[in-house]
Amino acid sequence: MHIQDTITALATAPGAGAIAVIRVSGENAIPLVSSVFKAKSGKILEDQDSHTLHLGNIVDGSRIIDEALVSLFKGKRSYTGEPTVEISCHGSPYIQQEILQLLFRKGCRAAKAGEFTLRAFINGKMDLSQAEAVADLIASDNAGAHQIAMQQMRGGFSNEIAQLRQELLNFASLIELELDFAEEDVEFANREEFQELIAKITRVLKRLIDSFATGNVIKNGIPVAIVGEPNVGKSTLLNALLNEERAIVSDIAGTTRDTIEDELSIGGIGFRFIDTAGIRETIDVIEGLGIKKTFEKISQAQVVLYLINTPSAFGNATDGSAFTDLQIEIEKIKNRFPDKPLILVANKIDQLSDSEQQAISNQLFELLANTVKSSVLLISAKSGTGIDELKEQLLKFVNTGALRNNETLVTNSRHYDALLKALEEIEKVQMGIDAGLSGDLLAIDIREALYHFGEITGQVTNDELLGNIFANFCIGK
Repeated sequence: MHIQDTITALATAPGAGAIAVIRVSGENAIPLVSSVFKAKSGKILEDQDSHTLHLGNIVDGSRIIDEALVSLFKGKRSYTGEPTVEISCHGSPYIQQEILQLLFRKGCRAAKAGEFTLRAFINGKMDLSQAEAVADLIASDNAGAHQIAMQQMRGGFSNEIAQLRQELLNFASLIELELDFAEEDVEFANREEFQELIAKITRVLKRLIDSFATGNVIKNGIPVAIVGEPNVGKSTLLNALLNEERAIVSDIAGTTRDTIEDELSIGGIGFRFIDTAGIRETIDVIEGLGIKKTFEKISQAQVVLYLINTPSAFGNATDGSAFTDLQIEIEKIKNRFPDKPLILVANKIDQLSDSEQQAISNQLFELLANTVKSSVLLISAKSGTGIDELKEQLLKFVNTGALRNNETLVTNSRHYDALLKALEEIEKVQMGIDAGLSGDLLAIDIREALYHFGEITGQVTNDELLGNIFANFCIGK
């Protein structure tokens, strides 16, 4: 890693805009920018205080490229922990490229993806989990994902891990000390206090591991599959949820032959709705592939919306004659995916009287009487009746209490894997204590647990790991 180079990149989104920001970082950042910047005040950048703004021209010899505002960050008082300059210029793509090319000629190197944040990590401005949260914050597209990323970036997760690691390290040091006095047969580490610490660490690790199921779906969006027979209104429901004409709506059965996906934020939580091909027996090869993909999407979904065309499914709503076919289809899904929440959505109720709606509601509740994680809703996707109630029902399947209470939620699969390995080693330590193992054997498993804790915060790392993490960042961050 060439961290001694002075690097530069466009820190704002590429393309035309009102302004653009070009970031320059490295030991030579300030004199390098000073060589191409002429302040209106006539002052020299190197002589100015940190955290000051300066108006002037970016020049290439006698040619003025643009009038710009330069922000100065001296010493370690910057995002990267090294001298940094940010050039706010006009947002013309031509101007952006002219300034960047000028900086390259003066000795800058183009920054790699995530290199500014990598330098912040290397220079101790943040730990590795906080650095990863920066990328999550940039990618957040709903309030829930934003809240989790902000909590992690402020150090909530890493502070919890660091505290556990320090307490375990203290005991590990005492146990290691015992090994130096093995012949005297002394104990520096109080075994009762050590037992309490191991029990505490086990509880915290299990809580964090369990939180991954919630944190991961909040971060990436909760997939919801809209399924049912052809022409029951699945595409109309998707359009109603999104409040736009996203899917083609037609009276012709089998119109949707592939899955259509779109995202919606409900109560600050992101949901990914998947409009699937209608489930039915068909000899159409293309439609058959779509139906096969439908079941694949159901397996990937966190929640299943099973939509029925209420008038055609029940005919005379009070006789229950069409009840059996629906029951068979529902049982197919519940038998194949028993743990998935299922909402049975009766559509097109605007075509029924109040008494018919009540009769159908009673029958559907009876149908789901012996199933868990299920509910019934009556809606009209065309008129919008019941759509708000459906959104509220979807929110009930998400543990938003953890967000409201600002609890630590694990969202990163790398952290999840490290936590699982740390827990495995801690459980080995517990078994060793119960079996009365000597300190030297306990120390082996303790070191392994400390290693996995260090992987999360970056106290244990390597170039390959850093390369994999920061390769997912955008250029300029």
